[in-house]
Amino acid sequence: MGEYSLGDAIEQFLRKSRLKGAVQALQITDVWEEIMGKTIAKYTESIKIYGDKLYITTSVAPLKQELLYQKDTIISRVNEKLGGNVIKEVVIN
Repeated sequence: MGEYSLGDAIEQFLRKSRLKGAVQALQITDVWEEIMGKTIAKYTESIKIYGDKLYITTSVAPLKQELLYQKDTIISRVNEKLGGNVIKEVVIN
């Protein structure tokens, strides 16, 4: 039996359990401003992960349009920040 640090053990547990998605869904709200900037974060009403989809809600029409153009960038940045291929699609409401 090998030795693991607590962080490694938790990471391994999350990788194998169903909790990983729930933890990442919570993380996205914490890192959204860091990923997209203060202005976008300020006008984002809701951001959630369900499965492999990122749902972004805003009532600001120009921001919706901008986010539509940036879908690939958003996927790339979120996946990089969350450490894996978590998001495959972005849905903007």
